[in-house]
Amino acid sequence: MAAVSYLKCARGQAGTGRRFAVAAVEEVADRLFAAIADSDIAAVEALWAPDVRVWHSGDRRDNERARALRVIGWFVGRTVERRYEVLDRRFFDGGFVQQHILHATGTGGEVVAMRVCIVIMVGEDGLITRIDEYFDTTDLAPLLDRT
Repeated sequence: MAAVSYLKCARGQAGTGRRFAVAAVEEVADRLFAAIADSDIAAVEALWAPDVRVWHSGDRRDNERARALRVIGWFVGRTVERRYEVLDRRFFDGGFVQQHILHATGTGGEVVAMRVCIVIMVGEDGLITRIDEYFDTTDLAPLLDRT
């Protein structure tokens, strides 16, 4: 079972005068990471807005939806088990920031433990509109080094 340690906090965004429901954003977060852990790419896709933009460490520009889904598909295809150890999750108006360690086992038995900080924006319709994911790309080397 993943360790979960997070502080629930919602802060109003300057100029908007509204507070996004933390419970709704928390549900999106939980569903997203559960879907990836369970290899459910269709569930990930259903959580994303049609015009979602995704950026990862090392990317020169934002990725469009189709490419970002291919990246997740590649990762799921290269691993047989995935688990998120959530270190911290903090909410803000319209999204959240999470720090976690993504533990994964590759199809060849490789072990990955990747420390990640991810910032996710969620629209009022409950769909993810933006993802910025920060990690050391060399942590993926065990999955890339296979011949």
